[in-house]
Amino acid sequence: VAEPATKSVLFVGLGNICRSPIAEAVFRKLVTDQNISENWRVDSVATSGYEGGNPPNYQGQSCTKRHGILMNHVARKITKEDFAIFDYILCMDESHLRDLNKKSNRKKKKKTCRAKIELLGSYDPQIQLTIEDPYYGNDSDFEAVCQQCVRCCSAFLGKAH
Repeated sequence: VAEPATKSVLFVGLGNICRSPIAEAVFRKLVTDQNISENWRVDSVATSGYEGGNPPNYQGQSCTKRHGILMNHVARKITKEDFAIFDYILCMDESHLRDLNKKSNRKKKKKTCRAKIELLGSYDPQIQLTIEDPYYGNDSDFEAVCQQCVRCCSAFLGKAH
């Protein structure tokens, strides 16, 4: 029996403490629940270095925990290697998409970007392209992000495997 191919997805937010680690945790739970986690490499990163080394935001951790989803993550900034090793780079909003496309174009010239770079929200069945930053919000803002990440990650997984 042939080994299943490994795919990889990288979720990207501004600081890598709110939206992107929520998406990462949601996706990990989805592939674990479907017994396909060994087929996926999953991570999340920031476009900025502001929060490097920090854990996820406590409100995001509380939200995912209420849904039985655990987060185990330390924030880091995207690297040039990420463009070369991930199949999919899924970001939270248009500013991330512009930033990643700029960075990847520099890499593409050297043929080191293999990733398909998209908005995670492009998979949202409710057609909400932007996953709004809940950083300055309240618990209901984090809940909205969690729910949107579940919708988007489920749809992405359905198309990606």
